Amino acid sequence: MAIYTKTGDKGQTSLASGLRVAKTDMRIEAYGTVDELNSWVGMLRASMTNSQEPIANSQLEWVQNKLFNLGAALSEAPGVWIEEADVKQLEQWIDAIQAVVPPQHAFLLPAGSETVCRCHVCRTVCRRAERRMLDAQADENALRFINRLSDYLFVLSRQIAYSNNETENMWKK
Repeated sequence: MAIYTKTGDKGQTSLASGLRVAKTDMRIEAYGTVDELNSWVGMLRASMTNSQEPIANSQLEWVQNKLFNLGAALSEAPGVWIEEADVKQLEQWIDAIQAVVPPQHAFLLPAGSETVCRCHVCRTVCRRAERRMLDAQADENALRFINRLSDYLFVLSRQIAYSNNETENMWKK
């Protein structure tokens, strides 16, 4: 099977429903940004060693699968792709990390080791995906999921810094 179809050569693409839309359509922007986020999460995982962050690596693999589900939902594929249980899972992971890392008393600069910085890149791309999803009028579970995911990526950056004895970089006014 050829990877190219030539059907998008004039700036149009198809949603899962078969509807043809401009490649600049907000739904395409939304799932394109989710796809970009998924690639960044892959880069984040690549920067972790299996012995360094095995639980986080497993969680991020789950996240990557859910991001594909989110893309399917945004492309109007029929079915339920993101569920309340997915949001709850992220909340459980956030709460578990928050119970381990020291309390945060200031804004943090997105800095530190390569892995910590990759968490922050993922977090900011995630926030952009959320904005695109709002423009595309994504469903409530999808919006809640992407919002929690950015929170998870933030606390994950803190957990990695903490477990590696890194000093967090506080914002100085």
